[in-house]
Amino acid sequence: MTDKFNAIHSLRPTCGFGIKEGGSVDWFETNSQERPTDAEIDAEIVRLQADYDAKDYQRKRQQAYPSFADQFDLLYHGGYDAWKAAIDAVKQEYPK
Repeated sequence: MTDKFNAIHSLRPTCGFGIKEGGSVDWFETNSQERPTDAEIDAEIVRLQADYDAKDYQRKRQQAYPSFADQFDLLYHGGYDAWKAAIDAVKQEYPK
């Protein structure tokens, strides 16, 4: 259901709606924006999932990079080459 909510919000960010238990959509009639079709919603769910999957390396890199404090310490004590080596190691472990 969260996927459906995100898909509708992505397609029509200002459209008023809610997701009922069971997955049906409750549309608020106060909004004049056209409702997306079920086919549009299903296609958007697939697109959003593909985008999420394609950015998996970014999430893994973010967790693996040293903290900013550690990076600054590495720059100060080891210099640019040591810092670059540490960052490159993470990028090699989680390539695009």
